[in-house]
Amino acid sequence: MAKVSMNTTVKASAGEVWKTISDFNGLPKFVAAIVKSTMQGSGVGALRTLTLGDGGQIVEKLESLDPKTQSLTYSIVKSPLPLEKYLATVQVRDLGGDKCEVVWSSTFVPKGAPEAEAKKIVEGVYSLGFEGLKKMYGG
Repeated sequence: MAKVSMNTTVKASAGEVWKTISDFNGLPKFVAAIVKSTMQGSGVGALRTLTLGDGGQIVEKLESLDPKTQSLTYSIVKSPLPLEKYLATVQVRDLGGDKCEVVWSSTFVPKGAPEAEAKKIVEGVYSLGFEGLKKMYGG
């Protein structure tokens, strides 16, 4: 089982950033590689279909959403990425004032590619997300 965990500091309140993160259909707002997101259902158990710039699609399922800990967990149901059994958590941590930390971590099994390559792809997605959040809020 491979693991990836990355974090960044954003110059905005944890509450503001949590509103963006907790919008399960809102990934295109801050991840440039995602051009469209459509939802099936709502709340825990909902599915989102993410369309990438190259037309590829990823289907993800919302596994948990916890406003108290400002964290959400999702899994990948279908994907062209070289991985399976992917489970990720995104958490927003208050650093006081107008500053927060966003932690994005996952576990998965590489499939059809070496572990290092699969990790690099996941890290690239997380980096794009962090860049987008910093563009929205500063960082």
